[in-house]
Amino acid sequence: MSKELVAIGLLALAGFLAGGVYSTWKTARVISVLLAVAAALAIGGGVVWLLS
Repeated sequence: MSKELVAIGLLALAGFLAGGVYSTWKTARVISVLLAVAAALAIGGGVVWLLS
């Protein structure tokens, strides 16, 4: 699997998680914060994977 596909997959996962943050913010703040952390990790991982 090419390096770019993995990075794009991680960034797509981050977008999916960010949508979860948006949809759960008013009802479940703890889960929303956990999703935000996971999204940040996915963004960071995608950027680092792309740059390495």
